[in-house]
Amino acid sequence: MAAQAITLTPREAGFRMPAEWEPQAGCWMAWPERTDTWRLGAKPAQAAFAEVANTIARFEPVTMLVSDRQWANARARLNANVRVIETSTNDAWLRDTGASFLIDDRGNLGGVDWRFNGWGGVTEGLYFPWDADDAVAGKMLAIERAH
Repeated sequence: MAAQAITLTPREAGFRMPAEWEPQAGCWMAWPERTDTWRLGAKPAQAAFAEVANTIARFEPVTMLVSDRQWANARARLNANVRVIETSTNDAWLRDTGASFLIDDRGNLGGVDWRFNGWGGVTEGLYFPWDADDAVAGKMLAIERAH
C-alpha cells in the first residue's frame, strides 16, 4: 500500500490535541531492554516500568510495546489487564517516538506520526539505529485505526 501524501495539517483537517486534563482512552508505554541505556541488563528499569504500568492499569487501559525477545519476561511482570503488543523498538522513550493522538469535534481519532532520528541523526544522535523507533508511531496509529 502506497503512503498517501499529506495535503492538510491536522488542524486544517479538523483535529486537535486534547488537553492533558481531558479524558483519555489509555496509556501507551514501551518496554525497556537496551543494555547500553539501562543498567544491569535493564532489570531495574523493567521492574519500574512494570510497577508504573500496573498502577496506571488500575485506572485506565495500558498498552505495552514489547519485543519478541522480552515477551515472556514482560508478560510475567505485567498484570493481565495490561495489553501487550509485540513491536520492535530501539529504546523505551515512547513519549518521543510514539504517535500523538488527536481528536476532532465528532470524536474521531486521528494522530501524528512524527519522524524520529535518535535526537539528532547519524552525526548528532544519541544512538543508532533508530529505524524501529521511527516506525513505532505509524504502528500505534494503525493498531488504533486512527486517521
